[in-house]
Amino acid sequence: MALSDASIRNAKAGSKPVKLSDGGGLFLLLNPNGSRLWRLKYRFAGKEKLLAFGAYPDVSLKNARESRDNARRQLAAGNDPGQARKASKAAAMTRAGNSFEVIAREWFELTKAKWESEYANLVLRRLESDIFPQLGGRPIAEITPLEVLTVLRRIEQRGANDLTRRVLQKCGQVFRYAVVTGRAPRDPATDLRDALKPVQKQHYASIQDPKAVGELMRAMRDYLGAFETKCALLLGILTFVRPGELRKAEWSEFDREQAEWRIPASRMKMKEQHIVPLSTQALAVLNDLHVATGRGRYLFPSIRTSSRPMSENTVNAALRRLGYTREEMTGHGFRSTASTLLNELGWPADAIERQLSHGERDEVRGAYNFAEYLPVRRTMMQAWADHLDTLERGARIVRTQFPKAS
Repeated sequence: MALSDASIRNAKAGSKPVKLSDGGGLFLLLNPNGSRLWRLKYRFAGKEKLLAFGAYPDVSLKNARESRDNARRQLAAGNDPGQARKASKAAAMTRAGNSFEVIAREWFELTKAKWESEYANLVLRRLESDIFPQLGGRPIAEITPLEVLTVLRRIEQRGANDLTRRVLQKCGQVFRYAVVTGRAPRDPATDLRDALKPVQKQHYASIQDPKAVGELMRAMRDYLGAFETKCALLLGILTFVRPGELRKAEWSEFDREQAEWRIPASRMKMKEQHIVPLSTQALAVLNDLHVATGRGRYLFPSIRTSSRPMSENTVNAALRRLGYTREEMTGHGFRSTASTLLNELGWPADAIERQLSHGERDEVRGAYNFAEYLPVRRTMMQAWADHLDTLERGARIVRTQFPKAS
């Protein structure tokens, strides 16, 4: 007699397990503790076997019968439904193990050593916030270009076109890692490069008029905030390194006798050691600063703890206090200021680009050329500092500043 939902609900548990048959080998096992478990008894290759379908009422009577019928069709085809289920579970585990998130995190762990910790954390946050929620659980081999594009469109809708392309780049790196490790057939991100909105190239605000640069020098020289911040402003324009390279500078990197600052590859954007020749003016700033912070690790320690460098906002905040808006000048803008004026002064473009530590066209050669054009660069850096002195001695123009420590 076939089961019904009413008969199942009315069945009472006894002191021993009871089998309630539904036909075709399907039965409900009623245990003394009240649990009701679907089971299918069948024979394959002369052996009696048992297959579990779950518990009632999570698995309804209708669904249990459908599972039984599917199992019987497999038996009719000469297959063991129990083995088929094991194979299906193994495939599901493989798919889960080859999900985009699993492979992306594996790629990240292998790659993060090449980056500064702050950048590595930023990459991971972008994946976790923008990619994993939509694609993280998908088997990476099954992800289509349209799926990736759908995720990227959501980022574009926030107006973050540059971020969209950066995320696409990282997704492409994850897909290519999956390809070379045999877990994806191709990189679908390659199909999307022309499908995204164009990015307006970002230019950091900078002062490039020589007279205005002289005014900036005088304003920084008269800065009334923290002494370390004033030194950071002056070294920023004298050395025109990247803001992160400046604020994380360590005393161990400086050889004041040789008038050199050697920034290790681990702290450089291009992951290549960078030499900064130090002018007499830069050395004078360093000598003054050494009295204040020379016993510690960092030139510019945080105001909260000497174990960390100053905040990444300190230099920009100081410029704001000097009266310069973010549309007029930024800490990163020192680089553009130096590049423009040095080119106008006629210095070799290759020497300027090398001192700016811009990307190398030849990666093999780039690994060995951190000292390229160094004699010219030494002369150029001293000439640059002398030129800033000349501009600083121009007609004084008063700027509003606020005597507030940073």
